[in-house]
Amino acid sequence: MIKSNYRSLYDQEIEQLKAQGCTAYDWVQIIIRNDTQIQYIQSVTFSGSVMIGALERTFRLPGGAIVHSGIYNSIIHNATIGDNCYIASITNGLSNYTVGNDCFISNVDIISVTHLTSFGNMTEVACLDETGGRTVSINTELSSQLAYIKAMYRYRPELITALNRLSLDYTEEVKSSRGTIGAHSYIVRSGSIINTNIGDSVNIKGAARLHNGTIVSSSKAPVHIGDGVICEDFIIHSGSFLDENTILTRCFVGQSCELRRNYVATDSLFFANSQGENGEACSVFSGPYTVTHHKSTLLIAGMFSFMNAGSGSNQSNHMYKLGPVHEGFLERGCKLSSDSYVMWPSYVGAFSLVMGRHINHSDSSKFPFSYLLSENEQTVLVPGVNLRSISIFRDTLKWRKRDRRTDERLMDQINFELLSPFTIQGMERGIHKLRTLLETSGEESDWFNYKGCKISNRGLLRGIKYYQMGLNIFMGNALLNRLEKYGKDITFSLSECLVPESTKGLGDWLDISGMFAPKELIEDLLKSVENCEISSLREINEVFEDIHQHYYDYAWNWTLHLIYRYYHIEEKDLTIGFVKKIITQWLESSIQLDKMMLEDAFKEFNKTSQVGFGIDGGKVEKSMDFSVVRGNYNDHELVKQLRLGMLNKHRRSEIMLQRLSLLVED
Repeated sequence: MIKSNYRSLYDQEIEQLKAQGCTAYDWVQIIIRNDTQIQYIQSVTFSGSVMIGALERTFRLPGGAIVHSGIYNSIIHNATIGDNCYIASITNGLSNYTVGNDCFISNVDIISVTHLTSFGNMTEVACLDETGGRTVSINTELSSQLAYIKAMYRYRPELITALNRLSLDYTEEVKSSRGTIGAHSYIVRSGSIINTNIGDSVNIKGAARLHNGTIVSSSKAPVHIGDGVICEDFIIHSGSFLDENTILTRCFVGQSCELRRNYVATDSLFFANSQGENGEACSVFSGPYTVTHHKSTLLIAGMFSFMNAGSGSNQSNHMYKLGPVHEGFLERGCKLSSDSYVMWPSYVGAFSLVMGRHINHSDSSKFPFSYLLSENEQTVLVPGVNLRSISIFRDTLKWRKRDRRTDERLMDQINFELLSPFTIQGMERGIHKLRTLLETSGEESDWFNYKGCKISNRGLLRGIKYYQMGLNIFMGNALLNRLEKYGKDITFSLSECLVPESTKGLGDWLDISGMFAPKELIEDLLKSVENCEISSLREINEVFEDIHQHYYDYAWNWTLHLIYRYYHIEEKDLTIGFVKKIITQWLESSIQLDKMMLEDAFKEFNKTSQVGFGIDGGKVEKSMDFSVVRGNYNDHELVKQLRLGMLNKHRRSEIMLQRLSLLVED
């Protein structure tokens, strides 16, 4: 059907195009707008049905040269060209595409849809289990949370069948024998682009090969694909940046990820704000904020989020028996130090630091905020000690600042809280397990064995202390936040203030690849999927978003019952006096932990850290050089923020204790 403002070519226009070096298999199938200026169509070979829009604008190239919109020195087959596009030197043709308005496409080998295709949707990605046991079919509706469910809930076959059916339904909707290039896209100096859908405002500059994929992009969150990039069987989401010979095979790239400098990935999923440079990924589930920068680093068959991999860190999923079938799980916030090695299967608790070589298949899932050290080929677990690290404080600040997503629709639900029902639940279980080890093995024992780890007596006792501090801080802070919702009102009823709005969230909590959620609500969602009560992948993502938006309500419900459980009290016992006690303990633990972090930060300014400074001078020059380059301890931004935070905590406590003193018991 021809649009009302489009028409066939007049005979004189056909003759003019021929004079300008153009040919056509059938001129009747060439349709132009009423006002199309055909003098800007030169040396073009047409075949099939072609529709051409207005050619009115100019483009300014880097360096200042100006070119007029038009079609030059190209082969065009079965294509719709939007208004004001510049298309030049498409050597082997632009075939079976609809090109949006204001696109600039120049010096490309081929852009073609060769058959009915799903543009990378439904590509099977063998994440975690390299042999395919946890395969995730990717599509443009895939979120970090949805992928987590697909990969980790294989023990629920009805659920996986239902999810696969919804994925197939979605794939059928996007299948086409015609591709799209969105408005304002810029494609230059590139090789072959085959069976690839391209969104709005995409910048492709020097890509080598893009085969069977979809690039989701918009003017608010454009995608950049640069020199030497090769992608095959892929989905790339909005705001992402791929450059400098990155090679992806069967991969999903979520919103605002960065992959560059020869990064190579196979059968891997990368979710929001993840970064990969120089190294390699194979069968990896990279949840939000997974970061690896170093050439010698291999990530393989692991699940990560909020993770940083040091230089030379790697893992092994192959014990040379039944193939590369093993996998590992690092909960959020873990760090792999330089030259660390972990033999899968292993499980590392949240916000832990892994140093050295680990071959004992350890499980520290009940011990968040820990160190895993290597000593004589044994894994030494130091529970809770990472809670006092200044790096933890730094990470909680940087993650929020480094959220580069600008799309109107955020695919992944991300919770940045350091202390949450999920991590506190881990601390609570850690205390119980450490006390059980103490009772079972005896207080006189020097070492305790636990699931491939060794824990020293001193480390065990300190772990209980750190976890108790964490619980005190979490409960007191949640209580203060709840009370502060009432502003300066000193007439509120304490019981009315503390009563939860619902009973949701009282049980176990999960970290669904970046999102904290009550297990019961995830269970309700999964049952709805199994019972065919949910009709699309988007609807599942909307449920995840709703759970995420109500996090603080659900978290308070859980925290209130934690208070009852931890202090062995009932609702009637949570009096004004008891609330004051909790706030006082919060202040003591918070200040104590902040002081530990300040001490940890000071280590970066001690004499050892000054080695190599003032290289040709004496002690004075060494100190001066260090001060100029690194700054002073007291002037460091994190130190100042910690100290200011300590003052604010004292102020918060004083104000609330005064308000509570004016209340009358219910």
